[in-house]
Amino acid sequence: MSSVKDRERAASLERIRRRMGQTSPTAPSPTPTGASIKRKHTVDALEEIFQHIERNQQKYIDVLAEAVAIPGVSAEPARRDDVIRTVHYAEKFCKRLGASTRLCELGVQKIGDQTVPLPPVCLAQFGNDPSKKTVMIYAHLDVQPAKKSDGWNTEPFVLTEIDGKLYGRGSTDDKGPAVGWLCCIESYQKVGEPLPVNIRFVFEGMEESGSVGLAELVRSLAVRGGYLDPKVIDFCCISDNYFLGKTKPCLTHGLRGNCYFHLSVQSSTKDLHSGVIGGSVHESMIDLVKLLSTLVDSHGNILIEGIHNNVREVTPQELALYETMDFDLGQYHEDAGVNGVSDSLLYKSKAEILMHRWRFPTCTIHGIEGAFDGVGSKTVIPRKVVGKFSLRIVPDQTPLEIEALVRKHLEKEWLKIKSPNKVELRMDKASLPWICEPTSPNFVAARKAIVRVHGVEPDLTREGGSIPITLVFQECTKSDVVLLPVGACDDMAHSQNEKLDRKNFVNGMKTFAAYMAELSKVEGGAAASQAPVASQRA
Repeated sequence: MSSVKDRERAASLERIRRRMGQTSPTAPSPTPTGASIKRKHTVDALEEIFQHIERNQQKYIDVLAEAVAIPGVSAEPARRDDVIRTVHYAEKFCKRLGASTRLCELGVQKIGDQTVPLPPVCLAQFGNDPSKKTVMIYAHLDVQPAKKSDGWNTEPFVLTEIDGKLYGRGSTDDKGPAVGWLCCIESYQKVGEPLPVNIRFVFEGMEESGSVGLAELVRSLAVRGGYLDPKVIDFCCISDNYFLGKTKPCLTHGLRGNCYFHLSVQSSTKDLHSGVIGGSVHESMIDLVKLLSTLVDSHGNILIEGIHNNVREVTPQELALYETMDFDLGQYHEDAGVNGVSDSLLYKSKAEILMHRWRFPTCTIHGIEGAFDGVGSKTVIPRKVVGKFSLRIVPDQTPLEIEALVRKHLEKEWLKIKSPNKVELRMDKASLPWICEPTSPNFVAARKAIVRVHGVEPDLTREGGSIPITLVFQECTKSDVVLLPVGACDDMAHSQNEKLDRKNFVNGMKTFAAYMAELSKVEGGAAASQAPVASQRA
């Protein structure tokens, strides 16, 4: 049954036809040539687009190489200009394809003693046809830090193909999908096929550093007549996650949130010599290591009291789903790199592993700032050390709840140590978990697109990682969000030797093309059904 919004679009389209002298949808145009031709997005039309993508795959890989070559690491102030350059690169690309664009400035950011500009957010709009559905597509253009000396086999900012794998920082997270979307649009244009939906892109440059400023911008745009007006946006799509396995595609309907903490201990105003001074002062590193050891044990059990209070119960229906998913436990041992080291995982069964990756909270200790980590030996007592740790959180946990539990736990443990040193806990960044039911028209369209390209039904998965802006988009646009991954589980995002398989890059572009065609066919959208208004263009 069509929604109110569909009926309003039909009425609007009929008014346009009357002005053009057409009496019905089947009445021929007096001049069926040029831009007025609107072909149906049939299997044959899609096949033509698929063939164009196949023929031009090397060209599109070269475009991805251009994007990878810009070392836009948002976490490093010295590379902030490169992040900004990446956003401008995307804007120029969109303009070249005919989009109307706008750069939204977000101000500045304080990092330590430095003040650096936040990269702008690029809004790029393709089409404003009231008779078509509108999809908002989000991607991020910043990347994680990377150096050859970290253990990369190739230069991280030089896209290098080896055995059909495209190695480079950002190749899969998230420049590959971002470039894939734009190359998909170009493919529609090159074969003379009009886009079946209107598209509104949101490209940001701070996702790897907490999406600073983006939520506020999205809320300001999701107003009557705004770029993300809920009356206009029907669907939202994000491609910033990965297949469960190496070959079978999936659709993702849940994410964990993240609470990242800095725990500092200071024992002096200066670093000290361990031979001259050691044994006479309270050392900060000893205190910090003791505190960190109280958070989680070596079997993955979080030791913070009350941490599981608001975790949803596992239902028999959910438990049954894990058994049908395409997940090779033996291969996962290899992908996790434990073979020949520990030779074991924390859990034995497929269901246990997937649940602890997706639907249970975890605690990870990431590193210690201020400690000696260079080659060789250095006999120093650091004046101040900062432990970095995070908790991935799940429905129905909240960052405020987790911060309170962590603070209470560490205050109790600090009293046990009886140290006179100064201790401070700060939650550096936080994001909420997200989950939805994968049965909406958006998921139906994405599922059909995957079947069309890959020939298999996708697994319906959750994801252990965090995409902080997902819930904000869903709430602000009143539209459901589908996570439509391009990369495989072994792409090594955030790690050394990040890669994207050539075949997945190519099939990703085809899937995007089919997804747009399927969206144009579904009835209704998730947006609120209200009277149409003029919306703000990019």
